[in-house]
Formats: sequence, structure tokens, C-alpha cells
Amino acid sequence: MDIVRHLALIDELCFRPFPAEHGPPDGDPAGPGCFTAVLESSQGLAGRDPAERAVTVEQYEKERDALGERLAARWGETAPWNLQTVLLRTEREEIPEPWAGLSARARVACLWEARGTGRWVAVAVADRDEADEVRLLAVVTREAPP
Repeated sequence: MDIVRHLALIDELCFRPFPAEHGPPDGDPAGPGCFTAVLESSQGLAGRDPAERAVTVEQYEKERDALGERLAARWGETAPWNLQTVLLRTEREEIPEPWAGLSARARVACLWEARGTGRWVAVAVADRDEADEVRLLAVVTREAPP
């Protein structure tokens, strides 16, 4: 993991203008008011050995937590955000993006309001879909969490 590179990207996304429209479905899932950056990806682990996948998930969780420590030094300590609750709420109410999509992909996120930017930053490990790659994600949005 290159924590300095990841922090630099998060900083850039906190100030980069949001696109006017959603990006291509196979590209960066950016859209009006939101960026989702893949910081790390397990490339090639989808649908393979569950033990290998578990090791990757654990590694990415450690990387998420290391990024979280650095971001907490800037924006304050926060409790982990249980995305399972958000996922359950999507069954009963309309949850805005990017939060509905993130809750479908990840279980826990580190979350901050990036002071002075009008944006929210979440870092999470997308590992819910066993048939998909494991990813370390950074989400930057102007949409407050539900």
C-alpha cells in the first residue's frame, strides 16, 4: 500500500470539480456530486480460493484502518460506520447514492466530514460479493450520509 499516494488522491478528490454526468459503467464510478476511487484491487481473486480472499480482506482492512488513522488526525476521531444498517434501510426507504451502493459493496466504512470542503469522505473495503474482486475504496461526495 502506498498510503501517501492514497492520501494525495483523497485530497485531490476533496477539491476536484464533480462531473456533470455519471461516468461510463465500466470506468470510474463518478457522477454528479460523487467520486469513488479504487485504491487497491485484488485483481484475479474473484471466485477463487476463499482462504486467499480472506487474507486479502484482512490486509485491506488493515490498510483502511491505517488510512483512517491518518485522516482522523486531520478531521477527528470517528467510530466505524456499520454499513449493514444502511443496507437494511435500503429495503424500506430510498437511500441516496453513493451510500446505497457503498452499503451493497462494503460492511464497514471510516467516515469524516472533510472540514472546509463541503464534502464527506469514506474509506471502505468492498468485499460483500464473493464473485467479485476485493477492493479498497475511497468515496468523496457532497451528499451527507443518511
